[in-house]
Amino acid sequence: MVVGPDRVAAARLLVETYGCNLVVSDDGLQHYHLRRDIEIAVVDGFRRLGNAACLPAGPLREPPSRLREVDFVVGNGAARGREYLMSLRGETAVNLEDPLITSTLASFRQCTVHAVAGIGDPWRFFDHLRHARLRLIEHPFPDHHPFKPEDLQFREDLPVLMTEKDAIKCRGITPASCWYVPVSAQLDPEFEDQLLKRVAMVAMAKGIRRRPETLPRRPRLAPLSEPLSGDEPDGQETAGDSGVPRQQSTAGVRQGASGIDL
Repeated sequence: MVVGPDRVAAARLLVETYGCNLVVSDDGLQHYHLRRDIEIAVVDGFRRLGNAACLPAGPLREPPSRLREVDFVVGNGAARGREYLMSLRGETAVNLEDPLITSTLASFRQCTVHAVAGIGDPWRFFDHLRHARLRLIEHPFPDHHPFKPEDLQFREDLPVLMTEKDAIKCRGITPASCWYVPVSAQLDPEFEDQLLKRVAMVAMAKGIRRRPETLPRRPRLAPLSEPLSGDEPDGQETAGDSGVPRQQSTAGVRQGASGIDL
């Protein structure tokens, strides 16, 4: 993984230094200097496109017409039309002081909790906790908020639940009973199938073959009858030694040849 504002330099580092043959760029649709073969746009399934205006008049980085140019559109939380649904799952809380201590969200139903979120849409996290039937005192913060100890000092001595993203910035400054809720993205299986097919098509069009060392070994098949002398009968060859080249899969991607842009 490489983090950097220059997506082209980051991709080049992955290819040249680490030998990556497939580059996935997060938040990279607007980096047009980055060559790409597949584009995936993620749309907020509930807020949608807001007022459909670009920054600073609205929430968009590009006009809505851009969605007609990408290969896939994924709806985060809800999907419309030809969009593919992505939902977030997470039913466990992890203690910040000792990550080996975990607890189910259901165990917090007996009390009210402080819900802290400094992400793009804090209410998505709050709704996730409410879906688990928790009673909340909401504390929304701006996206990428640099938390300070006083941000987490509340009058009510109650458990604090926050996002995993915020927990990274809050280690060492949190109260004793502070937990984060890791979530994982669940994607429509049809989207996964179509994406893999598209990657294979790109590889085939470029004449790219999977690296030989990554190909699974095919088991040698024994002949139908063992030769009595230990030699192969005239005109007979064991399977796998017939001299016919084995067909290689084209599902892989040659180094530096393809990228998927998110």
